[in-house]
Amino acid sequence: MPLSFGGYILFSSLFVVHRMKIRSAKIADVKAIHRLINSYAERDKMLFRSITNIYENLQSFTVAESDGKIVGCCGLQIIWSDLAEIRSLAVRKSNAKSGAGKMLVAEAIKRAKRLGIQRVFALTLEPEFFEKLGFERIEKDSLPMKVWRDCARCSKQQNCDEIAVIRSA
Repeated sequence: MPLSFGGYILFSSLFVVHRMKIRSAKIADVKAIHRLINSYAERDKMLFRSITNIYENLQSFTVAESDGKIVGCCGLQIIWSDLAEIRSLAVRKSNAKSGAGKMLVAEAIKRAKRLGIQRVFALTLEPEFFEKLGFERIEKDSLPMKVWRDCARCSKQQNCDEIAVIRSA
């Protein structure tokens, strides 16, 4: 069970205590974010993102840092006045059970709420993860067309296997 202490989340694995901090991404994090996202993309779990794309969208990223290393990342993309997308959620495999993904999504929801956005959604291959966090499945067709701009560069464009989930911010 993770505990919060001085801005860090403490969790233990094999009797070693790790400190995890959720924070806004910095320029120094770009290469680690790029490696994380593209490690999932190589396994066909998300879209590749170029270094340029990450630099251009860096302000939308939050990272999970543990013992000085980036172990997770998550982007929040504003789609419209009342809707934002949680995207590029990636956690290092060795940190999969640390709660980093849950904390990154929680932070994205908080950011959306602070911005006055009413709903957040994700397109995912892991809907059960999001459902545990209060998201509900919806039909992809119910989302605005602007959401589909990334689909143009996806190899699965005609045979999309992602599931849409949504919740209130």
